[in-house]
Amino acid sequence: MRMLVFFDLPTVKAIDRRNYNRFRKFLIKEGFIMVQESVYCKLVLNHSIMNSVKKRVEKNAPQKGLVQLLCVTEKQYASIEYITGSKINKKVIDSMERLIVI
Repeated sequence: MRMLVFFDLPTVKAIDRRNYNRFRKFLIKEGFIMVQESVYCKLVLNHSIMNSVKKRVEKNAPQKGLVQLLCVTEKQYASIEYITGSKINKKVIDSMERLIVI
């Protein structure tokens, strides 16, 4: 499953910019990758992990602004169509494949 976080946060005041940057850094620390500006995505393996991540996002979301969370299946996420442009960051490993070293 994929978790998508969409956010539109105010950045007029210094405190708002600080909250915006803290939230972005939190998402990156949690393993989210940037899809677009203010749209981040994370791969989760099951519903229990999804619920855990959801609670952490809710806890760390700023009070002002809009933060939305959408969960989709891997098949739904893979059906994204690029109208213009293409997937930019090809260096990020973002798949279900796992490396096991014994």
